[in-house]
Amino acid sequence: MDTIRQLRAYLQDQAYGPQDRLEPERELAPRLGCSRETLRAALDVLEREGLIWRHVGQGTFVGPRPTYEPIRPSVLAGMASPADVLDARLLIEPPVAGAAALHATPHDIVFLRGLAVRSSEAPDWQAYEPIDDAFHKGIARITDNPLLIAFLDVLSSVRGRARWQRQQDLAFRRARRQEYAAQHGRMHIAVVDAIAARNPTAAQQAMFDHLSAVRAVMVHEVTE
Repeated sequence: MDTIRQLRAYLQDQAYGPQDRLEPERELAPRLGCSRETLRAALDVLEREGLIWRHVGQGTFVGPRPTYEPIRPSVLAGMASPADVLDARLLIEPPVAGAAALHATPHDIVFLRGLAVRSSEAPDWQAYEPIDDAFHKGIARITDNPLLIAFLDVLSSVRGRARWQRQQDLAFRRARRQEYAAQHGRMHIAVVDAIAARNPTAAQQAMFDHLSAVRAVMVHEVTE
């Protein structure tokens, strides 16, 4: 079958490494001059030969299927409860805030302080959530560490899940909306003040206090 030979040659020419991801079918089929149906049939053959492996929703990868296939971050986010997410954030974000205190520029501090003030004025959780998300991601980006930024992005992705949104709405209603925003806005400002003071220990503690307070309200609602 010509497409199978073309696909083998393409893999060799591109010099893929083990477990590298191939282009999606919509891009690969035109490059080989075949239909997507014909491409899938060729991929089936190469997969049986152990030259590639496929994972629904993730793509096609070079080499034999690994013994352990990692779960996609989006799937992990869907599996996690609000308590799981906040426990993970308590482990990761306080040290990130401490690192930010060592690297923040005056521009970073102005940016974070503006978000902190805006979060304190949010009238409801729909307004609060994107501001709070930008605040926490902004602290991670100060570190300029791509892995830390990626971890925070994964944890942030749970905010779009209905389960998290229901609990955040309950938390706001339980704390009388604007009082909740004002309380956590003050905590955001405390984090920024510690970062501006170049005090990693204080920044780490301020972030821990903030996330602990969020967890206390969110998890309380889950267990009621």
